[in-house]
Amino acid sequence: MILIALVFAVLQLANVTGRDTPDTKNYLSYELDLSGYGKQRAAAVTIDYVCAGKASVARRDQAVDPVRFHRASPTRWVVAECRRDQWRGVSARLASGRTAGHIVPFMPPRFMRIFEVRPGYPVFLLPFVTVLGVTWGLWASAVVVTVAGGVLVFLLLRTLRASTGAALTGQALYYVLPCGTTAMRPMTEGLMMALTLAALWGCALVLEGRARAGTWLAGGSLAVLFTVKHSQALFLGLCLAAACAALLARRRRWDGPLRTLGAVAAGGVLGTVVLAKLLHYPSQSESVQDLLTAHYARPDRVHPWPEFLHLEAAFWIEWTRRQLWEPLFLTAVVAAGWGALRRHRAFAVFLIAAAGTGVLNQAAHPDINVWGGRLIVLLWLLPAVGLPLLLDLVVRRGARMPGGLLPGPARRESEVAR
Repeated sequence: MILIALVFAVLQLANVTGRDTPDTKNYLSYELDLSGYGKQRAAAVTIDYVCAGKASVARRDQAVDPVRFHRASPTRWVVAECRRDQWRGVSARLASGRTAGHIVPFMPPRFMRIFEVRPGYPVFLLPFVTVLGVTWGLWASAVVVTVAGGVLVFLLLRTLRASTGAALTGQALYYVLPCGTTAMRPMTEGLMMALTLAALWGCALVLEGRARAGTWLAGGSLAVLFTVKHSQALFLGLCLAAACAALLARRRRWDGPLRTLGAVAAGGVLGTVVLAKLLHYPSQSESVQDLLTAHYARPDRVHPWPEFLHLEAAFWIEWTRRQLWEPLFLTAVVAAGWGALRRHRAFAVFLIAAAGTGVLNQAAHPDINVWGGRLIVLLWLLPAVGLPLLLDLVVRRGARMPGGLLPGPARRESEVAR
């Protein structure tokens, strides 16, 4: 497990810069504000980081361009143009007195409010950036949170009594699938997936008889997740509560540990709704307006919900068409769901519920142009955990076959498990 994590971390040295997204500058400037930077200095450091990343990507792209590879490096003019573009809006907003909040005013106040209510990720960045500086701090924080996600997959699978080989496969899959790629981006998704996996590990512990530890882990993960992205805490609590209800209904008996876990998840939902209301967090209506007005660059829509539902339907039709064109994702999800249900039916309900929060997140933001499918990336947790369970099922069945070709240790492990 440690070796796989170390190999993954070393490989990430290939891309130290150029991983940032438009959201990164908001989280970075938030962290710099927590470190005591003034708005002007935080803006300068953030813009320098963003522009250096753009220049790095432009330089690499030119090096392999069949027409322009022999030309001078574009670094200087890319940085100059990027700084001009970034400072144009920021300077005007700072000059007008927009210095409230933790984040440099890169965008209109209503849009920035979305990031102001997510302190968890900037706080997570704080020790890394303080010790290592911006570039290496953001890289190291992404490596740590991504490695942690893979380790959580390993621990989760071992808790479910999957073989060591299957657990290591799950860890490796987490790193190589889009969940690992997305987690390496300096934004909330990596920490969000790690906390979701921690909550799932708690559910696995409950199912394996360690109810107190599992319930505390699941509840604590929901609480921390609220500070990272409260909508994900809401979706995850709702789905885990529904999973507990489904299992209790199926078993037709009052299962104490499951009842407690379900109550904690439902309490997480209620707590998220109440706290978000008391703290005046942006509502779903604000999110819909943000989507339909291109981040409030246009006037608010008078009748947003009919337009939103129309866009929702169109989005899923187009999304399905694209998935059927390249069906690897759907194939992996279906195979993983089937394998999890056959290997550990009760936990599969929790796994499908948690991964389904990716679908809810995407449904709340039906924007086909968002980079890399990151809104639905949590659904990739299903293949990362479910495919190793499918592998473990196949190996165990093979070990039970008379005259099987599996080595002795695999047969012995299967017999012990039975």
